[in-house]
Amino acid sequence: MRSLPKKSDKLPSEKQLIVQAKFTLTAHFLAPIKPILSAYFGQPSDEKSRYNLAFSYHNKQAIVGTYPNLEVDFTKVIISKGELLNVAQPTVAAQAREELLFTWQDNSGEGEAKVTDTILVVVYNPVKGSFSYKEMAASRDARTYTLALPAAWAGDTVHPWMAMVNATETHCASSVYLGSVIVI
Repeated sequence: MRSLPKKSDKLPSEKQLIVQAKFTLTAHFLAPIKPILSAYFGQPSDEKSRYNLAFSYHNKQAIVGTYPNLEVDFTKVIISKGELLNVAQPTVAAQAREELLFTWQDNSGEGEAKVTDTILVVVYNPVKGSFSYKEMAASRDARTYTLALPAAWAGDTVHPWMAMVNATETHCASSVYLGSVIVI
């Protein structure tokens, strides 16, 4: 039987503080979308789950800055990671009443892209520290989807991503970051 580890009386080194800060920032950022990452981020292996793969990637690639001023680089965030053909020409635009209009071109029939594939949209609000997302929001051939956001988000700058997922939810495309948008 093992004994519980003893708390150290030593102060952590600067390198340890950096690692701890990056880990904490990554954990707080990803926790609300753990179900999405667990379903759509890469292929799990015997050693790492999809969520662990996503955590490792974001901790190494998407956390930037100099300690203690670390932040998430939204352009490096990946919500889903896969081989399915993604949407063509994706865009997002703010609409009245705290809505975002996502648009894309239907590229069904190219590669393994099918009309039955559905869109995944994820939006992060750094001011509120929260996400809004919708799985199976619309089919590939729908070409548009409107996501209603909380009224409290009006005036905030948000960061949206979108990706395609096949009908059986076994394959997905790597997400596309669509830039920042001010909610109106």
